[in-house]
Amino acid sequence: METNMLKTISRRTCLSIGVGALSGAAFTQTLAAGAAYPTRPVKLVVAAAAASSPDAIARQLSTKLGAAWGQPVLIENVVGLGGVIGTDRAAKSPADGYTFLLSTISAMAVSTSLLDKLPYDPVKDFAPIAMAMTLPNLLVVHPSVPVSDARGLIAYIRQNPGKLRYGHPGVGTSNHLCAEMFKQMTGVKIDGIPYKSSAQMMTDLLGGQYEILFHNSSVVLPHARGGGAKVLGITSAERNPTMPDIPTVAEAAGIPGFAVNAWWGLYAPAGTPPEIVSKISTDIGAALATPDLKSWVEKQGGSPGGGSPQALAAFQAAETQRWRDLVKAANIKAD
Repeated sequence: METNMLKTISRRTCLSIGVGALSGAAFTQTLAAGAAYPTRPVKLVVAAAAASSPDAIARQLSTKLGAAWGQPVLIENVVGLGGVIGTDRAAKSPADGYTFLLSTISAMAVSTSLLDKLPYDPVKDFAPIAMAMTLPNLLVVHPSVPVSDARGLIAYIRQNPGKLRYGHPGVGTSNHLCAEMFKQMTGVKIDGIPYKSSAQMMTDLLGGQYEILFHNSSVVLPHARGGGAKVLGITSAERNPTMPDIPTVAEAAGIPGFAVNAWWGLYAPAGTPPEIVSKISTDIGAALATPDLKSWVEKQGGSPGGGSPQALAAFQAAETQRWRDLVKAANIKAD
């Protein structure tokens, strides 16, 4: 978040204070005076594995930003604890504008309710920049499950207690939250199987090692089209225009109000000069509005992000409260 010092410090004051103590503020003054930013490579920490959905949008954005800035934007994938490890790495990076973060719903809005002690504060330790994108999950089942729609799945689970299980890539991920909300709103009982790798999670569903999965549409649709899984619904609040024949889980299962999207936000370490945060936010919005990137996001089944730092902060606060309520109601515990 912007500090009072960075909001109010004057050029004269900046020059009179030690450079080491206020290097971020000094850089703010340089930027305001017209110096170019960035003048060297920028690092984007991605709190997810390479080849994952958040990694994919990060690489799309890094290409766009690198071209716009004339400096490379280098991706550093840091995995672990649903994004917590990578998010903590970014929180402890210099607040000089040359490191920013793409983090997850789990690390920024859920883990604070799951972990007794988070190594960072999702609000105090970061300056929000902009939303990268949101992406719904699809509810899919293995072809061996003898149902054709979500209502049939609910009935089958009730008739066969303990028979079906769902996979997820970690407590607090959107996949896990979808399943837990589904359980909470329908009253069905299914056990979860945690995976360290989303790729292995998908492989095991296709192999029949478990039966139910909520996962990113961009990942599961190709398998569904090939007959490897049956799609029963999409977790967004409304039908997706790129997949209009897939009903929402809310309508298909008869559970109004069911809606869950994965989302990935961009953040800078707290204390990053606000002029830099504003520039990155503006440039990300411009990148996401380009026809090719907008089309790419929509083909994944997602919605482009953008928006102001204030909008991301408000969204994050609402999501944090929402998932805090579910964690408490469902008595969800961290692994």
